[in-house]
Amino acid sequence: MRFFYTCKQAHQMLSEGMDRQLSVAERAQLKLHLSMCRSCTNFSGQMRLLREAMKKMSKDGGNE
Repeated sequence: MRFFYTCKQAHQMLSEGMDRQLSVAERAQLKLHLSMCRSCTNFSGQMRLLREAMKKMSKDGGNE
């Protein structure tokens, strides 16, 4: 196990973290990476925003 995630690994963990509970080690490595990488932090925010938008759309039935 590598101590530092690459951006590709961080993106994978961010995605997996939306579908399952990450392990303590995975969360720690991800937090460490995000504390040093603005691009991945931005990506994380974008993923959360998209997920929230999709949930809202499904609740509204997609109707406007």
